[in-house]
Amino acid sequence: MSRTEAIDRYLQEHLEAYLQETIKLCAQPSVSARGQGMVACANLVEQIQQNHGFQTWKIEGYGNPVVVGRAAGKSERTLLFYNHYDVQPPEPLELWDSPPFQPEIREGVLYARGAKDDKGEFMARLAAVEAVRAAHGGELPCGVLFVVEGNEEVGSPGIAKFVQDHLNLLKCDGAIWEEGGIDFEERPGSSLGRRGILAIELEVQTLSRDAHSGSAHILPNAAWRLVRVLASLKDENERILIPGFYDDVKPISELDLELFRRLPDSEQYLRETFGVRGFVNGLTGYELKKAVFNPTCNIQGITTGYQGEGNKTVIPAKASVKLDFRIVPDQDPTDILKKLRAHLDAEGFTDVRITYTDYMFPAKSGADHPLVQLAARAAEEVYQKPYQLIPLTGGSSPVYAFAGPLGIPVIDAGVGYGITNRTHAPNENIRIQDFHNAARHIARILDGFAGIF
Repeated sequence: MSRTEAIDRYLQEHLEAYLQETIKLCAQPSVSARGQGMVACANLVEQIQQNHGFQTWKIEGYGNPVVVGRAAGKSERTLLFYNHYDVQPPEPLELWDSPPFQPEIREGVLYARGAKDDKGEFMARLAAVEAVRAAHGGELPCGVLFVVEGNEEVGSPGIAKFVQDHLNLLKCDGAIWEEGGIDFEERPGSSLGRRGILAIELEVQTLSRDAHSGSAHILPNAAWRLVRVLASLKDENERILIPGFYDDVKPISELDLELFRRLPDSEQYLRETFGVRGFVNGLTGYELKKAVFNPTCNIQGITTGYQGEGNKTVIPAKASVKLDFRIVPDQDPTDILKKLRAHLDAEGFTDVRITYTDYMFPAKSGADHPLVQLAARAAEEVYQKPYQLIPLTGGSSPVYAFAGPLGIPVIDAGVGYGITNRTHAPNENIRIQDFHNAARHIARILDGFAGIF
């Protein structure tokens, strides 16, 4: 029996046991947004890792505990897995077909909050580690490191400092991030990068209190002032007007442009999913694919004045807006914040208050790295379909906190299946077959990792 056959046989024979462990983990609430069950879940994650032969550290001081597990291997090479044990709030509860923290398997699908994001993914990786260990006679071919944090769903505010403070403990040669899997047509792939983010709130106050709109000819309206502030930020073609905003934008490489050309056309899928008739600036085809390298300034929501039923003839005294800027390599969110302040001041908006709420740096790995190529070969063997390399995705994550300081490539591989997992929504789920295949894929990566250097 080949090593690959031994891995697959182990996973098939032990699948039910790992599903039961996943169910136990999903049954433990861990809602970081309101601090529900966090310590208990951190303890459970640590116990699970210890049960699978890992030396563990439960590290405090960075928000909810970070649980680190390490297992030595024959090689000094080490592969890091990043996961998180916190989950999104389950509300609205009435939209769940079964209670969110009472996991159920129905027709080959596991339903629970955290089933996909991110407890099921964590357990699939542990299953992969055990399968590889068994195939190698009880010893891993390389070191394995798990970092399982409890603050991802609230923006991972302490993770960058955690990494900086524990560089020796976290020393590794590559990482597999959370997320990943197959798309809506069951094609495997990996994102090579994430955009960064700067999330802020702008606030304007023109009066000490709301006033009668009969005085609108003499009293300044905060809502109108905010509208003018927003109009100064970008033009009708989505070009951001903050001076120096694009100074550090890194050009798209020829390799990444070629990868975009190879990606399947998802335009019709997007139209059907979101009911959109036309995309920003009329983008279509190839131009639509590579537009993810365009930084954005997005309005999340505006709060001002009266918004109830009927009329209330007032002049709003206050107005605020929540914004996020998605930034690309090599932009710096702290630099963008300074340039935004300078822009507002230069435009006469010195009274506008800026409150920073969150930021993350962009991060990107090269498509030609041996880890990326190993993941591609392994995926094509498991899924029997070509591997898609996605140069950059629109969202943000704390990948930057690991990739830069540790100097490592980062890929993803997981249990996802398009958008069907209902991540962050009621009836979050994973298909059992995707759990199984993710473990098979990750096991193959782990099995070959030491040999790619």
